[in-house]
Amino acid sequence: MGWRREHIEIKTPEQIGLMRKAGLVVAAVHEAMREATRPGVSTKRLDTIAETVIRDHGAIPSFLGYDLGDGAYPASICSSVNEQVVHAIPTEAQVLREGDLISIDVGAILDGWHGDAAITLPVGEVEQKLLDMVTAAEDALWAGIAAARVGGRLTDISHAVETAVDAAGEYGIVEGYGGHGIGTEMHMDPHILNYGDPGRGVKLKSGMALAIEPMITMGSSETVELDDAWTVVTDDGSFAAHVEHTIGLCADGVWVLTAPDGGVARLGELVTARAR
Repeated sequence: MGWRREHIEIKTPEQIGLMRKAGLVVAAVHEAMREATRPGVSTKRLDTIAETVIRDHGAIPSFLGYDLGDGAYPASICSSVNEQVVHAIPTEAQVLREGDLISIDVGAILDGWHGDAAITLPVGEVEQKLLDMVTAAEDALWAGIAAARVGGRLTDISHAVETAVDAAGEYGIVEGYGGHGIGTEMHMDPHILNYGDPGRGVKLKSGMALAIEPMITMGSSETVELDDAWTVVTDDGSFAAHVEHTIGLCADGVWVLTAPDGGVARLGELVTARAR
């Protein structure tokens, strides 16, 4: 089967700079989530904190009111706990417990440009094997980012993520879900799977902005969508981890738009000079 034609938005350097501002709002939310995540806190409370941070920065939550056709999403974050992989809706009833994992996905719009990123956080004391899974997901994310180079191909990213996960242990790589283009909309072409052979798909060009987001599990790679038409869970009940960054591809390197340091600590010389 051939590849469908992608409609990919190419940004100017100035527009990538505007996306960086949105990305820093997302980074500020993540910092607030790290401080607030602890046993006894409801996911709704985390959502309230996140929305406050976004609006205090003059931005708008990307997720709130987002509609895929089955109804508008009712919150500013996705708060996926334990076996929930992605898109779980925050509630007052869902209270974090010692030993949980929570994946917090958040997007922000600033001056018409989107930033989008996710982190997985431990709640109190968490089993080492679960912390190892989170580390594996984070390492795979950075491997994927490092593979995103002008002149390469889209699936170079996919293959780098898969290779890093496989090297880390016996984890499931969630099927079907993945990253995406981003810019004037939150979800744009191209779709980026977290597995596959390298050297395929669209050619990566300066001015592309991509959200790269590994999702892995302690067990099965298969998932089920719940009746709320949003929450995705592992089909075997195993815990999951989800991490994500938005990046901009520039002529002189990659810029991790949602990382406070632009990606310098993890990528070094691969990072564009404007991030330094």
